[in-house]
Amino acid sequence: QVQLVESGGGLVQTGGSLRLSCAASGSISSYNTMGWYRQAPGKQREFVGLITSGGVTQYAYSVKGRFTISRDNAKNTVYLQMNSLKPEDTAVYYCNAAKALDYYWGQGTQVTVSS
Repeated sequence: QVQLVESGGGLVQTGGSLRLSCAASGSISSYNTMGWYRQAPGKQREFVGLITSGGVTQYAYSVKGRFTISRDNAKNTVYLQMNSLKPEDTAVYYCNAAKALDYYWGQGTQVTVSS
């Protein structure tokens, strides 16, 4: 069972940038997808984006063009580069690893965007 640890969250002003990292305890190349989700207060967890083992990315419409997911298999780490941040991006961001019917989650990292 893989352990996922997110980092890089914090407080940023509107229009600013942050890069989140998700470090895995084992090889991420064995997982079909590595993804990012977020959950704002009082709302359900929602999909942000993912990257497949082949490097194909997919994004939610709300972040497309502003967020970029990348992976470094040698470091077993996935990144979420967030640019042009908006107050509505405020949430706890979670990393996810998926393989067949197995899903693993990190503990989350808080991102707060001030207006």
